[in-house]
Amino acid sequence: MKQFFTLLSALILTLSLQAQQGTVKGKVTSGGKPVQFANIVIPSLKAGATADQQGFFTIQHVQPGAYDIKISMIGYQPLTLKKSILAGKVTLLDISLEEDLSKLNEVVVTGVSRATAVRKNPIPIAVIGKREMNMNVNNNLIDAIVKGIPGVSAVTTGPNISKPFIRGLGYNRVLTLFDGVRQEGQQWGDEHGIEIDQYGVSRAEVVKGPASLTYGSDALAGVINMIPDIPEVEPGKLKGSFLADYHSNNGMIGSSLGLAYNKNDWKYVLRGTVKTAHNYRNKVDGFVYGTAFREYNLTALARVDKSWGHSQWGATLYDNMQEIPDGSRDSLTRKFTRQVKEDDDITNRPIVPDNLLRTYTLNPLHQHIQHYRAYNNTRWILNRGDINTTIGVQQSIRREYNHPEMVAQPGLYVVLNTLNYDVRYNLPSLNGLETTVGVNGMYQTNRSKNGTDFPIPDYNLFDIGGFVFAKKTLGQLDVSGGVRYDSRHIRWNDFYVGTNKDNGFGQHVTGPDTAGATLQFPSFRHSYTGISGSLGVTWNISKRVLIKANIARGYRAPNITEIGSNGLDPGAHIVYLGNREFKPEFSLQEDIGFLAYLPDADISVELFNNNIDNYIYQARLYDANGDAVVIVPGNATYRYQQSSARLYGAEASVNLHPRIVPWLNWNNSIAYTEGLNRNKPLIDKYGDAARYLPFIPPLHIRSEVRATAQRNFGRLTKTYVRLEADRFADQSHFYGVDNTETFTAGYTLFNIGAGTALTNRKGRSVLELFLQLDNVFDVAYQANMNRLKYFEYYSASPNGRLGIYNMGRNFSAKVVVPF
Repeated sequence: MKQFFTLLSALILTLSLQAQQGTVKGKVTSGGKPVQFANIVIPSLKAGATADQQGFFTIQHVQPGAYDIKISMIGYQPLTLKKSILAGKVTLLDISLEEDLSKLNEVVVTGVSRATAVRKNPIPIAVIGKREMNMNVNNNLIDAIVKGIPGVSAVTTGPNISKPFIRGLGYNRVLTLFDGVRQEGQQWGDEHGIEIDQYGVSRAEVVKGPASLTYGSDALAGVINMIPDIPEVEPGKLKGSFLADYHSNNGMIGSSLGLAYNKNDWKYVLRGTVKTAHNYRNKVDGFVYGTAFREYNLTALARVDKSWGHSQWGATLYDNMQEIPDGSRDSLTRKFTRQVKEDDDITNRPIVPDNLLRTYTLNPLHQHIQHYRAYNNTRWILNRGDINTTIGVQQSIRREYNHPEMVAQPGLYVVLNTLNYDVRYNLPSLNGLETTVGVNGMYQTNRSKNGTDFPIPDYNLFDIGGFVFAKKTLGQLDVSGGVRYDSRHIRWNDFYVGTNKDNGFGQHVTGPDTAGATLQFPSFRHSYTGISGSLGVTWNISKRVLIKANIARGYRAPNITEIGSNGLDPGAHIVYLGNREFKPEFSLQEDIGFLAYLPDADISVELFNNNIDNYIYQARLYDANGDAVVIVPGNATYRYQQSSARLYGAEASVNLHPRIVPWLNWNNSIAYTEGLNRNKPLIDKYGDAARYLPFIPPLHIRSEVRATAQRNFGRLTKTYVRLEADRFADQSHFYGVDNTETFTAGYTLFNIGAGTALTNRKGRSVLELFLQLDNVFDVAYQANMNRLKYFEYYSASPNGRLGIYNMGRNFSAKVVVPF
């Protein structure tokens, strides 16, 4: 009985205390729509709540008193309310947040552990949105990003093939993501691009600098994350858009249909895209034979948002047939010629007829790239923390048809299968310290199929890495950093190549009987490990002026072609030779930046210095007599080398948007990168020819004046006109050993554009139009990162021009019709 009265007294006391406490309830909205997962905090009590998917929240057991209640959500202006909480009463809050349009607060998830704002991240990050990508009309997505973000460039092989470079580093040093899943194709190849639908991307986030902390190997130079477009749709409604795109130079025709539907907390998105083009042209070469392409894309997404978090499923299909240019010409007329026999004399090939230069029908010598992907991203909310998981499966199929007398026989046929996994736990904030632990990696297999050329072996790869990352705000300082450990194991068995008796070409020989076959790839087994990390700080001098500093150690294991290649890549027309003794690359990069987002101008200055140990690059192979080594006639031979390197440079931008002239934007940027080869024996032997690294972009200055109408013209809205000047300086700092690269003259390109949207009587947009004229004056130029510049079989030319030139004048029109 005594225990009963004790429990009864405790219950009465508890109820009495609760009666003396108050409750805060409410809803967070923006523009009438709920803001899910907004944070509502009473700092003095260290109490708070997170809004659910309908924007509702509850904070219970609040001591009576007057408090500051802070509401925040990335992408919205923070809000502070002063409220008095009464005992036994419910305080109702109807909170409306304003969107934060400043780039300082754009949400990014690339290269960091959890969603964070640009202003709080010491790592240099840039974001480009869908509308700006639409204005930067291009044949492919990477070229649109290159135009919009200083410090990003691309190695190109025609209009549809662009490999991204960040601050002079590319290939497997730049990690490309689609919706957070690392893109795994044959990244080591020069002659195909990124397997992503350019019309289905809503924005691209770019990290400029090592992001190995979060992603491990292959993010040594940075990360480009393409975010798929998931439109906002009212429940029970179907929303769609149709896009049509036309380019005059190569006759490119693109069309894309997207549909979105929302019901019962589920969103569904479906998009299909087709692109086709004939050969591009310029006033020096005319139509460039071998640059036509045809591309298909299909994307399906499904997302559910619940009180426990969200989950998103995705599946993509990419199918691209791309011609393979080789640059062969008639020595007198400089007209392009084509290969019609297997073993031909390149000087006696027939000239390509005019009708084949302008046809959309692909020639028999082409590559066929297929990429399939299925993945899931899920976030579980656990109290004030959350767990984020990603799992994805991909298959990349690459076939290159290079046999003119057996057009159905691929020369190269490889299938790459990849399983990606990523698990991250964002721990509850402890005294303002936000901590994330995670593990991610991949399992990968590559298999050669019915091909005749075998540049790389069949291999198995397993990659795993774990990291811890933390960030904290100390007054005006945002400090963040972490450390990571990676392990990558790669192996392959003996790989024999023999002769196919039916056609005389090479074939992979398996089984116990390898008599008469050549051991092209002796077995190999090795593990690569690396420690990476970063430490950075952002000093918020004010809400709009800040200084950032970061130091990061990057890590990259050698890729398969660097350690294992021993054969012809027919699409590149290069025999690659690898080195099994290579060590992983390690970089140490320092970044410092100044950003000011002022009422009349946005100013950004970023400086970087990057030292790389065990830097891997390729160079032409010559024998002891100084003659070029030719293993396969008509194809160059390159061998990978390793040394130390240093890259340094800067990017600066000044974007003026004076309030006194609200219709005017004047955007200016400059990017400079220097790449130094630290291979002293090579420099001692070859001098300045060996002093620099290959594929370093020249000084690039870009200036754009844009006028945007501040009122509607009848039913026309969002009307703008723009004038752009792109200046590329001479590139005299190039890797010139064995004429791997040569001097590239500078050039200036002028582009003009205009656009508008048409609305109906209810003010709803029924059409968006984007017009662009690139290279207005039809300048003949060669970019130093254009691989076609070096497609030349002769040492002299009747017109004094060698190699292939970039695209000439091009008019493009893009129409987007929402419905």
